[in-house]
Amino acid sequence: MSLWGKKGNNDDQELWLPLVTHLVDTRYVINFLFNNWLSDGQKRILYQTLSEDETLRLVRFLGQFHDIAKATPVFQKEKSFNGNADLDNEILEKLLRNGFDQIDDIDLPSPHASHHTIAGEALLESKGLNESVGAIIGGHHGKPQSKFFTPDDQLDAYPENFYQDISNPEIENHWKKIQDELIRFGLDEVGYKNLSDVPKVTQPQAVILEGILIMADWLASCQNLNGKPMFSLIPLDKGFYDIDERERFQNAILTWKVNDRWIAENVNDVATYYKKYWGFIPRPVQLKMSTEIGKITDPGIIIVEAQTGIGKSEISMLAAQQTANTAGESGLFFGLPTQATSNAMFDRVDGWLNVVAKSQNSKLNLKLMHGKAQFNDTYRNLPEAESICDAGFGDVTVNSWFSGKKSILADFTVGTIDQLLLMSLKQKHLFLKHLGFSGKVVIIDEVHAYDTYMSSYLSKSLEWLGAYHVPVIALSATLPKEKRKELVESYARGKYGKNFKLKSKTDWQNNQVYPLLTYLDGSKLTQFDDFEKVKKDKKINIIRFNADDQTTINKIISEIENGGIAGVIVNTVKRAQALKELIPQDIPSMILHSSFLAEDRAKLETELEKKVGKGAKRPKKMIVIGTQVLEQSLDIDFDVLFTDIAPIDLIFQRVGRLHRHNIPRPKALAQPKVYVMGINGPDDYGEGNESIYEKYILKLTDHYLPNTISIPTDISKLVQKVYDEVSKNLKKYSLIGSSRRRRSRSVSALLDSQPDLKKLIKHTQNEKIKASTFQIDAPAFCKTIHGWLDSSGKELTENEASASVRDIKETIEVILLKKVKDNYCLISGQKLSSEAVTSEIIVQQLIRLPSAITPNVNDTISFLEQNTIRSFPSWQKDKWLKQSIALVLDENNEADLNGYHLKYSSNMGLSYEKVMENG
Repeated sequence: MSLWGKKGNNDDQELWLPLVTHLVDTRYVINFLFNNWLSDGQKRILYQTLSEDETLRLVRFLGQFHDIAKATPVFQKEKSFNGNADLDNEILEKLLRNGFDQIDDIDLPSPHASHHTIAGEALLESKGLNESVGAIIGGHHGKPQSKFFTPDDQLDAYPENFYQDISNPEIENHWKKIQDELIRFGLDEVGYKNLSDVPKVTQPQAVILEGILIMADWLASCQNLNGKPMFSLIPLDKGFYDIDERERFQNAILTWKVNDRWIAENVNDVATYYKKYWGFIPRPVQLKMSTEIGKITDPGIIIVEAQTGIGKSEISMLAAQQTANTAGESGLFFGLPTQATSNAMFDRVDGWLNVVAKSQNSKLNLKLMHGKAQFNDTYRNLPEAESICDAGFGDVTVNSWFSGKKSILADFTVGTIDQLLLMSLKQKHLFLKHLGFSGKVVIIDEVHAYDTYMSSYLSKSLEWLGAYHVPVIALSATLPKEKRKELVESYARGKYGKNFKLKSKTDWQNNQVYPLLTYLDGSKLTQFDDFEKVKKDKKINIIRFNADDQTTINKIISEIENGGIAGVIVNTVKRAQALKELIPQDIPSMILHSSFLAEDRAKLETELEKKVGKGAKRPKKMIVIGTQVLEQSLDIDFDVLFTDIAPIDLIFQRVGRLHRHNIPRPKALAQPKVYVMGINGPDDYGEGNESIYEKYILKLTDHYLPNTISIPTDISKLVQKVYDEVSKNLKKYSLIGSSRRRRSRSVSALLDSQPDLKKLIKHTQNEKIKASTFQIDAPAFCKTIHGWLDSSGKELTENEASASVRDIKETIEVILLKKVKDNYCLISGQKLSSEAVTSEIIVQQLIRLPSAITPNVNDTISFLEQNTIRSFPSWQKDKWLKQSIALVLDENNEADLNGYHLKYSSNMGLSYEKVMENG
């Protein structure tokens, strides 16, 4: 009982915690988490090969034995974190008094070779524990041992780390006796006779168990939370028998458990549910889809294909409740393409969840997950769970414990899609990510919107979600059927194995009916398309329009000469700004893109929705210019649309903003029409457009896009035409697995004659190879978690990890400020020295610099860092600002950087021009 598990100081008082106490603490915590926190769905995965009693015994075993190798000389000789020599000597004296001879004199030759994780696995496996469970012990600090690990690597190579002095039988045998006693004590506590009685587990089971062990260990190591004691250290003169373990645990867990679990109730009346939660009667498509989803008994992946504005978000949230009830899940993750769309959806999920919370009189935990979540007003204004008394009214709260790597463990989460894709990226503590997702229903919005690189991560993540039997709901207005097939097959592979063959009575892969509901119910694939025919399609005229910028503006003005709202969606910020500059002052106009400060963009979005959103009081005439941000999240309505050429699915997304609402139109614009810009000639779509989208796909879009389209009838039909040809040629000419020398000369010649197709094939191949570099393997039920995270590289920050699964070009985010005379100010003009301008406000002045002006990212960062340290030395000690870099503009909101002249305006955003050199 003299072995220490933790030690430290508090207000100059020397403290410790007996090793046995920490092991018992962790056993109590993991037992609680299994019984009260883990979802029924997660338990069912564990019950696949184990009975309920066997599972609970195994869970307790992991808690009791995770730190068993702290009972070794190599650990007991470790110094305290703060290097307190007096505390370390007191502990050693305690050990000496209890029979650990010469512990103060040993000098181990390789102390760093036997961290207590790897040492614990080696010790237990050498005494009979199977390696599938041993690997969990060895990986409980976030990364399991390599696939080549054997116990002999430790025990034979570093015996002194385990037994102190193998030349002294008395000392060696004393350590062995202590270790055996600790093992016997643990086995008796959890109900095993021998280590060999511990059952083996599959790889997916091991990942969940590793996750809950890490969570339990972190909780049992938490000494205080929100100012309240948890698993505190004790004075040196106290020991294991001075602690009431059960009371200690109960007090700690009551401090931590401030939220309730979601009990997803069965939905008997779909129409009533829509009325209660959203205040409207469901549309026919919503009613039929929700009713059909309610019939699923073993939910797998569910794919909802329907046009924009039909209400897919409501379908998915109701489906989350329906499938959570059936599958036994207790949370939700809603993934979206961007921070802007995540913010918009967060408000909607918050509204839905408030009704849920009040219906079951519960405090439910909601988390917004993306890099700027702390700036979202709705999220910031959520009450803290620990500050709300149990008044019995129900509420949506934020829980401060679920932060950082623990964020995904919150029951309800809304965030960018990279949070889901990170399930497949090798990184330390990935088990927590899997633990979080394996107990939730997962909704993926705009599932068509992800490129080859991201889709590779998505496919792997779907395999693991399938292995955990997690219901997945994928939403799209424009889904290529090859993508639909890929989504379904990825999920099915994970759930049933790579050789599984889907059962279906229909040719589901080639179904082009629209709207369409596709779902896996157990091993059976079903498609539901029994929807009422649209009484009248919306006919839209497509006009190809090629002109210079001034002529384009003139055409836009002529279209709204007698009134109307013209929407102009272009593919680059620079082009949007150039067009905006040409609009006459007497014509109302707005511009919206990603190069605004967050506060300015939020104001513009609010103003835009007030003017052209649902129920808005519309101006007589107006021109709205923007980039892709206009096709996402905003519920806005244009009378006429101008758009740069883009892939066919994105064209339809943009068309979704045309005549969106049933409102009166100017007579000249009563018939919806779309002007497609940027088609300069045969196979010429302009350098800007071709740098963003694959030229081959633009060519196919141009080829198949007719002069008149019917919405919604033509949506799926035209999307399939374009992407069928893409898929066919990618398969036909794929370079993967076939060297250039092995391909026939005729095929090579054919590819050489189609450079755009060849470029697409090569790009696709490279993206798949690059994406696979740091991906975990697909679930393998017969394997252990050894080597699961081998070659994971350095530990990444949140932003670095997100960038890794998006394959985005590295850019720089800066705090944008200005200098007026001798005063540093916000762009709005407020002085930083003002009491009203807090660090929290300053850090929100973020903007991302265009990649064109930062050709050498590292040099630019270094330059800006030096300027920041010189101008704002106090930032280095500020919790909000210490890792920030600033770009300071002059009093006219201008600056020069890397040979470019930059200018910021709250109306135009950040613009730049190349500085012309004299001569």
